[in-house]
Amino acid sequence: MDFMLEEEMIDLLTLCLQNPASPEVPRAKERIVEIGKDLYADGGVDAMENMFFALENRIKEEIGKDPLPLRSLWNGNTDQWYY
Repeated sequence: MDFMLEEEMIDLLTLCLQNPASPEVPRAKERIVEIGKDLYADGGVDAMENMFFALENRIKEEIGKDPLPLRSLWNGNTDQWYY
């Protein structure tokens, strides 16, 4: 399951980073928020941290962009995650 979510997140984050003016971006961000809620429900902050760490490394390598500004989309799941 985590592998499938990771691949989906890669696609969503890549879309948001490479095409910020795309009409698909708001829906992509909504899905990113949903995934963050699912991760938190299943594994707490550790699951969120682990997922974003893997995403950050892959995206930086694959497209040369930094996804860190998008991690704020997961704010609100817990007080322990605030960016």
